[in-house]
Amino acid sequence: MRSMTIALDSQSTTTDSSPKRRQMIEASAELFMAHGYEKVSMDAVARAAGVSKATLYAHFTSKDMLFASIVGEACQRNTALESSFPAEVSDIRAALVTIGTRVLTFLMRPHTQAIYRVAVAESSRFPELGRAFMANGPQRFLDRFSVWLAEQTAAGHLAVPDPLIAADQFAALLRVSLFMRATLGLADDHSEADIAATVAAAVDTFMKAFGPTASRA
Repeated sequence: MRSMTIALDSQSTTTDSSPKRRQMIEASAELFMAHGYEKVSMDAVARAAGVSKATLYAHFTSKDMLFASIVGEACQRNTALESSFPAEVSDIRAALVTIGTRVLTFLMRPHTQAIYRVAVAESSRFPELGRAFMANGPQRFLDRFSVWLAEQTAAGHLAVPDPLIAADQFAALLRVSLFMRATLGLADDHSEADIAATVAAAVDTFMKAFGPTASRA
């Protein structure tokens, strides 16, 4: 089995948003979701995107980097968006609800679920793929969210001793039964109310653990 090399830091994706690059990412995502990671070749991606192999390799030096870019760009647009983490917060609970709703709504999308299943199914054979998914997807959100939690703690809105652990715990509270049912294909009929209820429960639990001292007394 060939060795995979994936750029695992935040530089593994690029801000290049040209139509041709977007075309290649969308075509490869559809192929990965339909056939899995291993069975998709760069030749197949080039054909599906309507570009030459030279053009494809000019943007993505390997299939590994292509998958990492799919995950990283989706995360950057949906869960690590800078505007999702306001510097000035007047209502910390409302801010957490907004963040949680954005994250869980993204996680519940069929496209997100499909890419997640590819990563889970293939990572036992391609461990680097799992690391790429984690580094460019969940970890990117956790890193940015933990910075925001530290800022809100400094401002007196929260009392978080370890921001990265707290960020991970908040994400875990969002990924409860609703997300699990979706992963298993059992939540196709979920509603916005289901997402809202899950987020509200997550924020309530988070605030009991990390709210300012007065709110937890």
